[in-house]
Amino acid sequence: MDIEGKEMWLDIAIEWALAPLQYAYMQHAILTSAMVGALCGMLSVLLILKGWSLIGDALSHAVVPGVAIAYACNFPFAVGAAITGGLAAVAMALLKQITHLKQDAIIGLVFSTFFAAGLFIISLVPTSININSIIFGNILAITQADMIQIAVTTVIAALLISLKWRDLMLVFFDEGQASSMGLPVRRYQWLFYCLLSASVLAGLKSVGAILVVAMVVTPGATAYLLCKNFRNTMLLSTVIGFTTSLFGAWLSYHTDTTTGPLIVVMQTGCFILAFLFSPYQGLIGRRLSFSLRRQQVISS
Repeated sequence: MDIEGKEMWLDIAIEWALAPLQYAYMQHAILTSAMVGALCGMLSVLLILKGWSLIGDALSHAVVPGVAIAYACNFPFAVGAAITGGLAAVAMALLKQITHLKQDAIIGLVFSTFFAAGLFIISLVPTSININSIIFGNILAITQADMIQIAVTTVIAALLISLKWRDLMLVFFDEGQASSMGLPVRRYQWLFYCLLSASVLAGLKSVGAILVVAMVVTPGATAYLLCKNFRNTMLLSTVIGFTTSLFGAWLSYHTDTTTGPLIVVMQTGCFILAFLFSPYQGLIGRRLSFSLRRQQVISS
């Protein structure tokens, strides 16, 4: 192939890659998805470390009645989602303190109750509520106000985690030791609840109430398989959330598919690759590492 032919194919590839950026709604969708992915990736590691993955599921379902009421009353859905998400977090914390129920039973009770309440509200006023926007999200309807809100939330969460990541790691890894060292364990847990609720709220527009739980679990699970150090795990989880969300939104334009499911499929693909080829915990990678070490021992 001559030089002119290579330049022609290069121009075609660049034009194809930049095609989504010609439209303002796609610019908003790509940027917002990337911010939401990074935010969820940061918090995902703490969820995995504590074994609280189901809490993300509970909060993602708990915001449904708040969003439904907001749609019905024609006021910003973020307000309603924040209120019911906060109520769900308070309900789980109080039930944990005053009852002897196990954590999974409390989570199942809270998220099913709130989700049922949301569907009941939707059934009362079905014409004024877009149920698909609540459950599956609508990234193409992102407004500039939504972008500012998500950007502010992401920056605040990043600052808090970067300043307090050592304390958060200790609180989530060994609550007893953290308490004995004088750390305000309950305060840090409430801080995490607030940040998680904010990330769920941010993810509603991009992937909806159903799939947002995947965005706050999958990146952390993937990074956990690939890293041994907590700090590196959090950084990698953030990168995975950011890149898969960015490229998922970009690729959805070319494939003419829904953005949210494509992002989650890409994150799941990353997890499968890590599960298979991670040198530490991968199904295949661990065996290859063992074989290489064995050969080195034999050859030496």
